[in-house]
Amino acid sequence: MASYTDHTSPLIYARVAGLAYLITILLGIFSVNFVANNLIVPENNLATINNILTNEFLFRIGIASEILMYVLVILLSLSLYIVLKPVNKNLALLALLWRLAEAIIGGSTTVISGLIPLLLINNETIHIQEFISLFLDVRSAGLDVVLIFIGMGGTIFCYLFFKSNYVPRVLAVWGMITYITMLIVSFASILSPDITERTKMFFYVPGGLFEIIFGLWLLIMGINVKKTQ
Repeated sequence: MASYTDHTSPLIYARVAGLAYLITILLGIFSVNFVANNLIVPENNLATINNILTNEFLFRIGIASEILMYVLVILLSLSLYIVLKPVNKNLALLALLWRLAEAIIGGSTTVISGLIPLLLINNETIHIQEFISLFLDVRSAGLDVVLIFIGMGGTIFCYLFFKSNYVPRVLAVWGMITYITMLIVSFASILSPDITERTKMFFYVPGGLFEIIFGLWLLIMGINVKKTQ
């Protein structure tokens, strides 16, 4: 029986990864800035419940966008693994597994902190404010765990880009710095829950900016194909 071999150019996978980077970060921005920030009122359960009831469809769109975001994380991670496998197969596989863990935990957190509160809100037979507050708090705690896996997987992927010279090394170094920072801040947030969301965003924003620029680079410029030979 003849065996099938994938002869697709690594440049194609690099462009797929770039497109996935861009859509993923845009979905994340939409979910945070246009959904969560408009509906969830910190330390005010009643206002949050009223906002969700009044804008239930928007809340559901936010849930759908987050699920799609984690689906694209899997596509992104697989594409990066294929591109970087010739550099170091074991490290590329480790990074892939960590990013898959991000997708699994992130998707589960979205279901717990999104769909369950909707079910509780529409159940008028129980006192649900405390339950809803609990499940909405899962969103913040789950994000810290997700960002740990993003930081570990992203750091290794960027290290392999640096080692391979597929992209300008300044981009790879920037990526390693932002992902390592993300990793440290996420662990710090778990150890010290007093860290404010504003403080965490100060460190996370450069990571989002990197993913936009890096995604555009992979999508438009691709990778140095000669280095993949």
